[in-house]
Amino acid sequence: MVHIEKLRKNLKLYLVTDSDILKGRDFYKCIEEAMKAGVTMVQLREKNTDGKEFLEKALKLRELTRKYNVTFIINDRVDIALLSDADGVHVGQSDIDADSVRKLIGKDKIIGVSARSVAEAQKAKADGADYIGIGAMFSTSTKLDAKEVSFDTLREMTSQVDIPFVLIGGITLDNVSQLKIFNPDGYAIVSGILKYDNIYDRVSQWLKKI
Repeated sequence: MVHIEKLRKNLKLYLVTDSDILKGRDFYKCIEEAMKAGVTMVQLREKNTDGKEFLEKALKLRELTRKYNVTFIINDRVDIALLSDADGVHVGQSDIDADSVRKLIGKDKIIGVSARSVAEAQKAKADGADYIGIGAMFSTSTKLDAKEVSFDTLREMTSQVDIPFVLIGGITLDNVSQLKIFNPDGYAIVSGILKYDNIYDRVSQWLKKI
């Protein structure tokens, strides 16, 4: 079974990968810098990568995340999560549901589900998700189809569905303070870390801020 209190701690600063934002910088070096600085979870999400390259990245990141004792999640691809022995899988509303994922990966792996409404959050919990990712909180360039979740909806979701949650989508050092009142378990960040040349320094700033 997934240890919920440990999971809550590990969700604190959740880095989601996106090679495009790195603009040619070394993928592994950049993610390793983030882990050295203290990110607590890493999700491999590479929308423009074929299966072969995705698996290659998963296997290498699995080694690095073990080295730094960072929880490792795969976006969407249950098969690659199993092949790389990742700590879990994160699925969206258009992917297979958490109940089906659980049958494939077993009871000890983490399942995260993206949710934008109370109904989606309730279904995620009923299906056995360990945490939900709520967003987009603000407009974001990394997921152009992401609809924003209002603060009212967020309040309703978190009051009705008692499950660990992270907030995602357009979150920056400048606007994160607006979200603290909702007491999330963590923040999932993409460009707010990866677009900066000094990733170590940026992660350190995030950890001080949150």
